[in-house]
Amino acid sequence: MVHLIRVATCALNQWALDFENNLRRIKQSIHEAKKAGATLRVGPELEITGYGCLDHFLENEVYENAWDSLYSILTDESLHGILIDVGLPLLHRNCRYNARAIILNGKIICFRPKLYLANDGNFREMRFFTPWKRPRYVEQYFLPPRIQQHQGCRQVPIGDVVLSTIDTCMAAETCEELFTPNSPHIEMGLNGVEIFTNSSGSHHSLRKLDQRIALISEATRKNGGVYLYSNQLGVRLSLLKTLTTQTSRFSYPFLWGKS
Repeated sequence: MVHLIRVATCALNQWALDFENNLRRIKQSIHEAKKAGATLRVGPELEITGYGCLDHFLENEVYENAWDSLYSILTDESLHGILIDVGLPLLHRNCRYNARAIILNGKIICFRPKLYLANDGNFREMRFFTPWKRPRYVEQYFLPPRIQQHQGCRQVPIGDVVLSTIDTCMAAETCEELFTPNSPHIEMGLNGVEIFTNSSGSHHSLRKLDQRIALISEATRKNGGVYLYSNQLGVRLSLLKTLTTQTSRFSYPFLWGKS
């Protein structure tokens, strides 16, 4: 018997360091996804902090504030009942990672750090982050004390994670990984993954959308299943209070997929 699921990919207008409004938009997108009957919600790359934080990613306070936002998501029971894929920077073994947190019913299932970093054109991710150089490898991440108390355990998996459920199998890519010759979705497909998520902060350039569509189409042509791509709307620096207070004036679209 074939089981149908509804999935949601959200393009959010996130601002750098605007934690309060970024969190508000993330929660609203989850509520909209639930309202549409989706059981999986995917958001853009580094959506909790905003993508364009630049050297602020070298400051520990950014990671502490990101945990505050993640804790708010975990403890908000109105966000339960849907699998959430959300992006944030993460410190692990004194290394900084561009990571995804996979959450269900207020619990962190795993963290998935970015394997291949964007480091050309407008991007200098190697300046801020460390690539996860161990494909198909998973270890344990020690949670902060208050998250441990909420989670009911001290550790969760971190690494190149593939999640198996009763009905299907899913895994996450992040932005640049789609563009690399040895994209992770190749091994994911060989390992039985049917739902591929990609959270991105890819800027506009001439004919780049055609390139994205071609790469996504090729990934599904090779592997089958469904490929969910979520890009951030703009990469903005909101370092001044006068800028961050204007974020509520912007709206964001939702793109719904069904398989």
